[in-house]
Amino acid sequence: MIEVEHLTKTYGEARGINDISFQVEKGEILGFLGPNGAGKTTTMRILTCFMPATSGTARVAGYDVFEDSLNVRRRIGYLPETVPLYTDMLVPVYLRYVAGLKELPYREIKGKVAKIMEQVGLTHKADKFIGELSKGYRQRVGLAQALINDPDVLILDEPTIGLDPKQIIEIRSLIRGLGKDRTIILSSHILPEVSMICGRVAIIDEGRIKAIDTPESLTEKLRVANKVKAVIEGVAEDVKAALGRIAGVNNILVENGDGVDRAKYTVEFAEGINGPPLVARTAIEGKWDLHELTPMRMSLEDIFIQIVTEEKDIV
Repeated sequence: MIEVEHLTKTYGEARGINDISFQVEKGEILGFLGPNGAGKTTTMRILTCFMPATSGTARVAGYDVFEDSLNVRRRIGYLPETVPLYTDMLVPVYLRYVAGLKELPYREIKGKVAKIMEQVGLTHKADKFIGELSKGYRQRVGLAQALINDPDVLILDEPTIGLDPKQIIEIRSLIRGLGKDRTIILSSHILPEVSMICGRVAIIDEGRIKAIDTPESLTEKLRVANKVKAVIEGVAEDVKAALGRIAGVNNILVENGDGVDRAKYTVEFAEGINGPPLVARTAIEGKWDLHELTPMRMSLEDIFIQIVTEEKDIV
């Protein structure tokens, strides 16, 4: 549905994006994750025909964004970071205006506006001017204008920025629902947002894609330590000593281990060693109660920090 090959955008001597390539399949939600200024918005503006690239190619729904931009625009819905709303217009009036700009047949506009307002939860705001709405409802209006032409592709730039926690949850839920039958690219510098909504993640920094995969696959590729968390009831000193005698243990961190009680042990094993059964066997042999045993995985935040700060590419 979206194909990007060797896309580069320069501003004088500075590079906004540098030789990036990726694909997004139909029905997929791809998260663009990166710090401010990484190149997320530049990429989205090129895909939406808002600005040209310096070199490279990009196709949306089979159409070239440079040579067939009108057909691209008919098939996308775009929610920029700053939503362009006319605050002195009533919500349905604004959406009818946008529908006209997007060349929807006149006889279909009224019904389409009503349907979209219901879909994004705006029906009860039909008598409100946009300027009277909260930030969260303005974002909904922005989503509604992006959806009014029933696009195959949605491009959402920081869709939850500036919202309160309740509004963020509502918008996330809405986007997940929209992703069932559309292709979505969603940019954010908020890590939980990407992990909760997106099936794949593209980590971009300094204009280059450093990694692109599912969070689970990135975890496997970047695993630098094999850790197990265990909660064991017993004399902490004895438990730690027994765990330390396991072949391949590199390090043990003990929390709340003062005397005979439950303590949490983080046991780091050498790469390739299956730690959980070894920890379980040690607890059984020591006749200690094992209350929890969990392999520890890298979070998306760990992955992001490792890629960005260590300048490691896994494309």
